[in-house]
This record gives sequence, C-alpha cells and structure tokens, in this order.
Amino acid sequence: MRSITQPGLPVAGRIQWVEARGRAFTFTMEQGQPLLEAVHRGFAAQGFAGGVLEIKRGALGPFAYVMPALSKTADHAAFYSETYRPAGVTRLSTATMTLGMRDGAPFFHCHALWTEEGGRAGGGHILPEETVVAEPFEVAAFGVDGAMFTAEPDPETGFKLFGPVPAAPRGATTDRRAFALRLRPNQDFAGCLEAFCKAQGVREARIRGGVGSTIGARFDNGGVVEPFATELTITSGAIAPSADGLQATLDVALVDYTGALAQGRLVRGDNPVLMTMELVLEVVA
Repeated sequence: MRSITQPGLPVAGRIQWVEARGRAFTFTMEQGQPLLEAVHRGFAAQGFAGGVLEIKRGALGPFAYVMPALSKTADHAAFYSETYRPAGVTRLSTATMTLGMRDGAPFFHCHALWTEEGGRAGGGHILPEETVVAEPFEVAAFGVDGAMFTAEPDPETGFKLFGPVPAAPRGATTDRRAFALRLRPNQDFAGCLEAFCKAQGVREARIRGGVGSTIGARFDNGGVVEPFATELTITSGAIAPSADGLQATLDVALVDYTGALAQGRLVRGDNPVLMTMELVLEVVA
C-alpha cells in the first residue's frame, strides 16, 4: 500500500477517538450570514457546540478557498495553495464539514465540490473567515455531546489539525451512541474503520461528515487518482456486516493538487490516509 513520509515521527495510537452521544437534525443556513456563524448558530439552537454536517446544495458568495498543493519546504509532506476568491455566487454540489474549536473559538474544517459563476467546476477547502451564505439552504447535521473536535498542533504532520477530545456534556437532546474519530496518516481508510468497529463491538454504523485526505485514490470501477495530495469529502459511507466480516462502503468526492476532480467508491485496502480523516460514526447496531 502507498505511503508518504511525514516530517515528524508517527504518533502512538493511530486512531484518535472519543465515545459520545449524538443526534441528527436539519437546519437552514441564513442568507447574508458568514458561513461559520450560520453553522455555529444552527448547532447552538439544538444545544450542541459541535459536530458534523453534510451539504448537497448551497450558494455562497463572497467565497474563498484553497486547494491541496505540493510543499515548498521539508516542514510538510504536502501543503495548500494560494487563496482563490471567485466572483459572484458559487454553488456547492457536495460538501462535508466538521464544526469544532480552534484557539478557543468556534471553527470549521470543510471540503467541497462546486460550480463557480460562469460554469467552472472546482473543489477544495473552504475558508471560514471569508465565506458568506448567498442564499438560504438546508443542511443535514449530526450534533455530538460529550466530545469536541479541537484543533491542536500535530507533531507528525506539522499542521494544526482537528481531533476529538472529551468534553463536558452540555445536556443536548441525544438519541444514539456515536464515536468522534480522527484517523492518522498511512493507514487504509476502510480497513481502519472496520478494525475500529470490530474492537468496539459495533456491528453496523453510518458515517456522518467525513473531511480529510488520501494518498491519491483507487476506485472500485478501476478509476485511479495518481497525484498524491487530495482534499476529500465523503458523500456517503457506512460499515455493515458482510460474508467476510465488517465491510466499509465509502463514496467520496475529491480534488487533487493539479485541480482535477474525481468521485466514486473507494477500494477497500488500497486508500491510505495522507494527513488526516475526521468523521463521526453513528452507531446503528
């Protein structure tokens, strides 16, 4: 399986995780609000400080983003591009987002694919500080109580990355078990989730959210993404019993450092994490 040498030594505990409680809900992003504020308000109205959400359509403008890029120094295995600010309204086609805390304030990590005004298709990492809701749109959210994704320095990759840490319960209404996860580099995405669920006695789970990167990609239809640096969003994901034990099904969309877009179902056993993969497992059984 492919691997990328990171600037720091591997951290013990290749899955960072916290068990918590959660609940699914929907809310509407309000026109004219900064995207970060709109998301934070939507979760807070349901009693949650953080969690994950999925966007199937949405309009943003002003809009700012970066793409994956090659690193110009040895400090990182890969980096990110200059900031792009397309004019007009940008329309999301798929996105996932993690809402957590960075430097003591709400912050999000979001990867998406979209179409810019004029028809150009793009993808990448949306910047919270410069992006505004252009039109109202509904999102599907999953709030987490008892865990918080918190941005902390990661000695392995050299980045400040979201990872779950225990948090005092806020008393939000919840109705199911959930695990907040961060997968560390150079381990197969599907295999990692399957092993985790087996170890925790989880027989079936739904993936909520899902923001991260893989070392290129291999799809079950034979499609291949060779450029190693990607930014990936999970469009649909689950872990379920199969004849061979637990099996993860991971449908994703991504952009690589050349700007090429790709979508499809990942092959199990051949899609290692590049920098990070953060998500919530909603326990079904």
